[in-house]
This record gives sequence, structure tokens and C-alpha cells, in this order.
Amino acid sequence: MYKNARVDMALLDEVVGPENWQRSHEVINGNLFCKVSVRSENGEWVSKQDVGTESNTEKEKGQASDAFKRACVNWGIGRELYTCPFVWVNLKAEEWKAGYNGKQQPKTRFYVSAIEYDDQRRVSYLCVVDDKGVQRYTFGSSKALDVELKKAIEAVKKAKTREEIVQVYNAHKSLHSNPALIDACTERTKELKVA
Repeated sequence: MYKNARVDMALLDEVVGPENWQRSHEVINGNLFCKVSVRSENGEWVSKQDVGTESNTEKEKGQASDAFKRACVNWGIGRELYTCPFVWVNLKAEEWKAGYNGKQQPKTRFYVSAIEYDDQRRVSYLCVVDDKGVQRYTFGSSKALDVELKKAIEAVKKAKTREEIVQVYNAHKSLHSNPALIDACTERTKELKVA
């Protein structure tokens, strides 16, 4: 799991306000550290810092960004990402391309479409989709999807026509591959034919 420094900046702006946080960088023993300070309720600045590592591309910029993100983890921002499972997606032959160095690299991009946490802020559900919106990886079970499934099945059971069943099914795209919803739609369709 990955987030960039702009995610942390946006979250700090949203939670404490842009005027109530600041960052600074300093070199200590040859290593670049970032200090993230947040203004407390009594107006005092409280700081936390961490060191960054160089990136493979832009060495200094990557180190500064990494130090900032690590300092933000000390504030609790993104700490839950360390509880994510290892995400592995098998690529099809057409999802690879030749990279600038001649080596194969993925041309398909992946995004987290849904993420949920338990009471200890550990990842309890994760859904990853590709750049076409196709679900490619899931972990755990979603409380939100469970609630949506229950409502969708209740609506299917109340449907009076096949068209209403189709409308309910189409209104819940995140459940299209769910066997319980498909079974409910099939069963209600049979009931309506018999009636």
C-alpha cells in the first residue's frame, strides 16, 4: 500500500487547518530529517520527526518526501497501511509492456476502490481494482457491503415485476458478482413466474 506526501498534506490541512501545521527539514549526521509540527490548543508547537531514505529516481526530492511521510506516520497518519495484507495480482500477457530499459513492466494500473478498518485501526477489508474498474483483489469482508447486500436482497424480495428486480440489481454494481444477490434475484424471478 502506498500514499504520496500530498495525501498527508491534505489530511493535515483538513484535520488541523493549513495554518496549524508546518514542516521543516534538517541534515543530522548526513541524513535528512523532517520535522512536522502541529499547533496545540494552547498555541504551542508540538513536533515529531523522522529520517527519509533516497528514492530510485529523484534522490533529494524522494528523501525529503519520504522523511515527511515518515514524520506524519509518527502523528498517526497512514499508520494503518502497515496492517495491510501483501497484495498480489497476476497479470495477463497483454497487461505487460516493454520499459525504457527493455525490461517488462506492468502497463495496467491498480487503485484501492474500498478500504475499511476495525476498532484497532487495522485494515479489515480491502478491494483493489484495475484501471478499467475490474475488481482484481479483495481481502477480508466489508461491513458496508454486507449492509448494502441486506438492503438489496430485501428490495428484491419486495419487487413485484422482473423489471423491478433488474432495477435493484443494476442499482448495486458493487454486488454484481455476489452469489447471494444473484440467488435472490433468480428465486424472486421464479416466484413471479409461478404467480
